[in-house]
Amino acid sequence: MASYDPIPVQINLDRYADVGGPEATPEAGNGMADHIDGSLYYETMGKSGPVVAFVHPNPMDHSCWIFQMAQMSTWYRCIAIDLPGYGKSPKARTGLTMQDIAQACWETIDDAYPGERALLVGCSIGSSMLTWMHNHRPKQTAALIMCGTGYNPKKEFIPPRIEAYKEQGIGYRWGYTFEDFSPAFRSTPMAHFFADLFAERNVFGDVDTIITQFEAYRQPEPDGHHAKVACPAIIITGSEDNTHRTAFALQKRIAGCELKTIYGAGHACQIEQPSLFNRYMIEFLTAHGLFPGATVRG
Repeated sequence: MASYDPIPVQINLDRYADVGGPEATPEAGNGMADHIDGSLYYETMGKSGPVVAFVHPNPMDHSCWIFQMAQMSTWYRCIAIDLPGYGKSPKARTGLTMQDIAQACWETIDDAYPGERALLVGCSIGSSMLTWMHNHRPKQTAALIMCGTGYNPKKEFIPPRIEAYKEQGIGYRWGYTFEDFSPAFRSTPMAHFFADLFAERNVFGDVDTIITQFEAYRQPEPDGHHAKVACPAIIITGSEDNTHRTAFALQKRIAGCELKTIYGAGHACQIEQPSLFNRYMIEFLTAHGLFPGATVRG
């Protein structure tokens, strides 16, 4: 098992030089995101260091990052965000776009850490959201760490999800959670713990908003969408994830994008194998001068 020596290393401060600290003005200006009825819910962990923002997949919420928040808060200020309709975040209305959600996520980061640059981490739709967030505020995006993702322009998986939510309501989230795990992990007590955890929060969620978000997600990306990414990027992909084979196509669309495979893991590989997932994160951040606290030894 890897261990982490508390030996300070140099951060590449040039990556943060154009932000200017907490008083800096966000690139996109002020104002609330359209089509969302208020500020997104978030939780934080960590009191010092650079900012890391986590964006969850369907059908989960911010708690899917519990293992990453627990470790990374040693060196970073971590913020995990609930997308509209999930957890305690507000509803969204017809007309919602991915740009709206990206702006709302940045507004959430601004609320906790005004004007600061952030490392962005996402899974599934959360990973897709990172590119929108980067393109919305490229100078405030320090790096992208994506999992449970690939390049699938037809997005044929979306209509069945929308129909399932229409037929089963928000209770569909419980069974859907298991589909984010590998077959071997689905029968474990930990898989059931997370499915129950997310379902317990259905009372706060909104199925119409979840459907509206899927409708936004299914819209085609603009030309050059991935080519605009101008920061370090990595895809961490589970070998048992249905999107695994498309991860390599996405890697080719993002200049300099790195890729690591977690063998045996499914879509939400950060839950199934957190130690290896976190190790790959730390190695990536260290290589790009973005890891502030320690060196890694095997």
